[in-house]
Amino acid sequence: MERNYLAFDVGGTTIKYSVINEDLEILRYGKFDTKKNIDNHILKTLEEVTMSIQKEIELCGIGVSTAGIVGKDGSIQYAGPTIPNYINTPIKSALSSRSKTPVSVINDVDAALLGEVYARNLDQEDVYCIALGTGIGGAHYRHGELIGGAHGKSNSIGYSLFDIKTGTNYEQRASTLSLEARLAEYNTTVVEAFEKAKQNQMPFIDIIKAWVKEVARGLAEIIVLFDPNYIVIGGAVSAQGDYLLGLLNETLTNLLPLNFNQTKLSTAKQGNNAQLIGAIVPLLNNKA
Repeated sequence: MERNYLAFDVGGTTIKYSVINEDLEILRYGKFDTKKNIDNHILKTLEEVTMSIQKEIELCGIGVSTAGIVGKDGSIQYAGPTIPNYINTPIKSALSSRSKTPVSVINDVDAALLGEVYARNLDQEDVYCIALGTGIGGAHYRHGELIGGAHGKSNSIGYSLFDIKTGTNYEQRASTLSLEARLAEYNTTVVEAFEKAKQNQMPFIDIIKAWVKEVARGLAEIIVLFDPNYIVIGGAVSAQGDYLLGLLNETLTNLLPLNFNQTKLSTAKQGNNAQLIGAIVPLLNNKA
């Protein structure tokens, strides 16, 4: 009998969901607006979708990938301003009660990393994932387990590298949101800017290289502190593939001692499905 799972990915603007079988095949997909979580909209949507899916498909479990810091009880311990009124939302207990099925709730960057590790058979490696988007999140997987810190706040790399002169942290300078802001005066999207940079068009090549330098500063910190086998670059910008990796590797040579770096950079291979796949990995591993 086929084992099917319901996966959610909760971000700052959208709630994505999929029905996925144990062979990681996407059987159904949909998405909703978070509506800035007005009137507890996110949890209500998760419950409504769960009830609707269960009327048609027998589920072996529900996995939730979400922005924010997830407590051990599966509730939201901390969330930034992109999702208002989200802290203390009891996702696991609410969905468990409504669905009568096992539920796993993990941070979205942890989920993206688990999705990559599971799909690419990297379970015996030391892998760090950095997700570049509206903000910047990090996740660390080492030889079979996620490294989460004593209080669940490790890998919050977006808050690092604070610059006292500008009053900004790493994610405020290196997120794709910051790149979008820099491109606004040229009425150019991030994707368009990369295409123009590949053609050495000014000022886009300079703008992209300046942004890449900010991103690489964070990668250099990760390499010095953790020395992983791989750093996986996630987020929509990972679609820039080898071009982005080439710029990052070139920049890293100027940020680290000669012959110091042995970490391989890679872009995420699972794309937008990484978080959805990763959300159910804890359930697959437990065969729940």
